[in-house]
Amino acid sequence: MEVILCIETATKSCSVSLSQNGKTLQTIELVSDQYSHSEKLTLFIEQILKDQQKSFSDLDAVAVSKGPGSYTGLRIGVSTAKGICYAIDKPLISISTLEAMAYGMSLQYPDAIYCPMLDARRMEVYCAFYGNKESEIEAKVLDENSFKEDLDKHSIIFFGDGSDKFKQIVEHPNAIFIDDVFPSAKNMSSLAQLAFDQKQFEDVAYFEPFYLKDFVAGPHKK
Repeated sequence: MEVILCIETATKSCSVSLSQNGKTLQTIELVSDQYSHSEKLTLFIEQILKDQQKSFSDLDAVAVSKGPGSYTGLRIGVSTAKGICYAIDKPLISISTLEAMAYGMSLQYPDAIYCPMLDARRMEVYCAFYGNKESEIEAKVLDENSFKEDLDKHSIIFFGDGSDKFKQIVEHPNAIFIDDVFPSAKNMSSLAQLAFDQKQFEDVAYFEPFYLKDFVAGPHKK
């Protein structure tokens, strides 16, 4: 009956859940354009442990969303997860942000092709296929013909904050869009339990987020 703390900070959603035996007990999350992860994350963790009458010593592992996503958000989530694991000497589990999103969507729409998309600025997204068709995660520049060969053969469910850009330019009857979907720690519980059972743990000292692209700093703000 493992208790796992799940942390999701890859986008503007700051989300924490506590699971037991792969089932989500509680989730606390906030979706904000302010990206207040550094302020909210530790508060959410303390609150969820208090609500569930648990302490850090009750945790069997910590799972963190590894990306792709926001550089700053990922670093905050991963550094927090690593700090907890180091302090309580428990294993660290990493979960693909896109895979967890697809898993959550599969609970609502089973037996489909899922394409979670995260905004990578301009017309670029981080995306991959899951479900009835699978592909590697990529940073893809979108145009009106993106995924045309696949859409000609299958219906595909697009979701995530990057899908809004694709929705504006694609015209295909097999493109299905689900709005207002953000990564959530509650969708990590089952995947984290599976990783725990298979002892798929990260090296706490050396683990780094999956950025996919090199960091490019924006203009300096005066």
